Amino acid sequence: MSAPVSAVAFIGLGNMGLPMAGNLVKAGFAVQGYDVFDAARAALAAVGGAACDSLAEALEAADVVVTALPAAAHVREAYLGDAGIVASSRPGALFIDCSTIDVDTARAVAAHAGAEGRRMLDAPMSGGVGGAAAGTLTFMVGGAADAFEAAQPTLGAMGRTILHAGPSGAGCAAKLCNNMMLAIQMIAVSEGFNLAEKLGLSAEALYAISSTATARCWSLNDYCPAPGPVPSAPSNRNYAPGFAAELMLKDLRIAMQAAQGAGAVTPLGAQATQIYAMMAAAGHGGDDFSGVIRFLDGKT
Repeated sequence: MSAPVSAVAFIGLGNMGLPMAGNLVKAGFAVQGYDVFDAARAALAAVGGAACDSLAEALEAADVVVTALPAAAHVREAYLGDAGIVASSRPGALFIDCSTIDVDTARAVAAHAGAEGRRMLDAPMSGGVGGAAAGTLTFMVGGAADAFEAAQPTLGAMGRTILHAGPSGAGCAAKLCNNMMLAIQMIAVSEGFNLAEKLGLSAEALYAISSTATARCWSLNDYCPAPGPVPSAPSNRNYAPGFAAELMLKDLRIAMQAAQGAGAVTPLGAQATQIYAMMAAAGHGGDDFSGVIRFLDGKT
């Protein structure tokens, strides 16, 4: 494994990006960060990073560029513009995009970067804000094997599990499939706990049984939507995210677009998308996605 690079440009210092950049600082990287919001740049400076006033300033001397942006349109703009990351970065720079976007965009941006002599990985992550803060994220990485190897020190400073999913776009594909399954599982677990309550079975009893039986899954064992059984879960913090329902909805919509384009049959994914859309429309998009248990039971 190669030694850490001296400078990393981190673009996008939001709820996930800021703690990720902070962990790079803790690991000894010189982090040059940029975000369109003044408060985000100030927060990076407070944890030891260099807050830059422009994208061009952040890219100066950076061997690795990490991006964590809200949507595909932001990724295209950041990388492909006349003064964007590809045009303004150092020759041979390594790009790591941690945004959750569609596969076609990931592949198109990577192809453009490659044509200009830059290596690029799509590396969306799982683990939420808590995982970003703790440095325990899982990265699902798409791109060439040599770029994946070169990214190990950077990704290793931000996450615990780093998996090579395949060529460009494979990381985004893995993230979309994972989150579709997660959304479906959370709804199923929530329905089970709501039914148990109506039948007079306590959440603690159902958890003790199901968490060791065939219904066990991460949504139940580690992130239980019913208050009580898992003290660290958002259900015990009035469903403060965590991973907001509106972000789950965004990922589900991308997954459904991908399914339509690929001809995949995903009826439960489509139903989960509708449920989270209704939850967001009811004003609860900012709640943790596990708050769907309250929405389904009409408690919100």
